[in-house]
Amino acid sequence: MGHHRTSAILTTRESQVAERIAWGASQKEVADDLGISRYTVDNILRKVYDKLHISKINELSAWWFCTTFGISFELSPLKRTIGALFLACLFICGEMMNEHHFCRYRTGRVRIERTIKIKD
Repeated sequence: MGHHRTSAILTTRESQVAERIAWGASQKEVADDLGISRYTVDNILRKVYDKLHISKINELSAWWFCTTFGISFELSPLKRTIGALFLACLFICGEMMNEHHFCRYRTGRVRIERTIKIKD
């Protein structure tokens, strides 16, 4: 992670896209949520990747969580492990306490359940 730019400044829209992607939303979900096209999300994501000198979603997630929660990129292995455990606990608690998925942005999804009637 030493190559990432921790001091990169993102625009408001770049931050909105980065946050949603970091939490696990798909580009289509981000587009629907923000009322923009998927093509626009893709372009914004490319700009974010360029600014941060990254190329993968997991790197974006790591950058977002570290900068949002004030976790240094230069931590010792012990401190990194403690930080990872803290984030895992945060995630698990969120999943258990929330009836909606904590890590995924889901907007407007409805499950359709099919029932099969069996004739006696």
